Amino acid sequence: MVKRKIYNKLENFFQSDNRALLVTGARQVGKTFSIREVGKKIFKNFVEINFIEKPDALEIFSDVSDSQEILLRLSAFTHRKLVPGKTLIFFDEVQQSKEMVTAIKFLVDEGSYRYVMSGSLLGVELKDLRSVPVGYMAEYEMYPLDLEEFALALGIGENVIAHLKDCYERRVPVDSFVHARMLEMVRLYLLTGGMPAVVQKYLDTNNLRSVLDVQRGIIQTYKRDITQYDHEHKLQIEEIYNLIPSELDAKNKRFILKELDSKARFSRYESGLLWLQDSGVALPTYNVSEPCLPLLLNKQRNLFKLFANDVGLLAAMYGANIQIKLLSQNPNINYGAIFENLVAQELTAHGFAADHNLYYFNSKKQGELDFIVEHDGAVLPIEVKSGKDYERHRALSGVMSDAAYDIPLAVVFCQDNVQVKERVVYLPIYMLMFLQRETATDLIYHFDAQMG
Repeated sequence: MVKRKIYNKLENFFQSDNRALLVTGARQVGKTFSIREVGKKIFKNFVEINFIEKPDALEIFSDVSDSQEILLRLSAFTHRKLVPGKTLIFFDEVQQSKEMVTAIKFLVDEGSYRYVMSGSLLGVELKDLRSVPVGYMAEYEMYPLDLEEFALALGIGENVIAHLKDCYERRVPVDSFVHARMLEMVRLYLLTGGMPAVVQKYLDTNNLRSVLDVQRGIIQTYKRDITQYDHEHKLQIEEIYNLIPSELDAKNKRFILKELDSKARFSRYESGLLWLQDSGVALPTYNVSEPCLPLLLNKQRNLFKLFANDVGLLAAMYGANIQIKLLSQNPNINYGAIFENLVAQELTAHGFAADHNLYYFNSKKQGELDFIVEHDGAVLPIEVKSGKDYERHRALSGVMSDAAYDIPLAVVFCQDNVQVKERVVYLPIYMLMFLQRETATDLIYHFDAQMG
């Protein structure tokens, strides 16, 4: 069984917060499994209702007058006694029942039971409803397994992770044997990615062909979602999704709409891009006009890269031949787009896309920086180098030397060991697992109302 970080987060929530919980995320990232594992552990009674498997459950929330009527229907539908204070009710595939999401505040107010919800395409289907249960519902977003979760799933010990984190914090090289094994782990992750079913298939079989079959099944599921949930724009959305591998493999990796249509305009295809983002299937990364805070104000929405939500799925879209290349230890092989997709995925999972945007910087004068994030109250440029010439970065050097930007630190993720040169830190790619967005702290300000 693959254990997820969200298990502890869910446990803490259920033990300390009386609100309902909505767990969002792309299809196949492990939402349902995680809720079941934790729910059955924490609560004496665990009740699950899936609105797709049992469509007649939709009637529970149809034309009801109050919470007592809903609870009466719930009890009748489940044929189970609901024990106050000891029951968690899990509504799955809630995208089928917007009425249920709206009604959750009445159930929370009534207070007899705890509630958790999840489903697919929640970012698409429930976008206009999330503001309704304000104060009654919390929201957690799930992603594929990140590098640390993957390492632990493979059996890499927590003591090894602790050694790596110590090296990251002190900026000292990792033991050479451990460094080599961790790079091997990253190459494997580039192939499998972090979808739980894919990782479990690898753990069970060690057969990468079987892994590829599972990945292709997930990709087909995503494409079925496109045709099922957006009939008007389905052709545009699928075209955009299919172009992700080739566009990332292009020289500048920027998504060019003319590959779809020689007369394509951004406004025509923007809804398709937003659908892929809201469904969690793709990770748009927008150009900023200046590497300055706040990044959102410098965003150029018509200039973007488009990454897959899971690097393993991207590798599967490239085809089976990439497997041998990625597993090779040849340092001359340039992984390019695959490495960048890994970074985009990890930054998203670690909170750097909290406003639903990742960023990069590109200008004709200075060149391109792969990623720009806000970290510790400052701009942090991130370069991603899969080849051996990782110390060559003209754009990064130019931006770091520009006093107008006043950037204190930059990071280059590569396949070499830890080293520091002036204000540039070179880190092995697996140390992405330790780059986390800082947790917001309370901001206390006392106003003195005395006038004299």
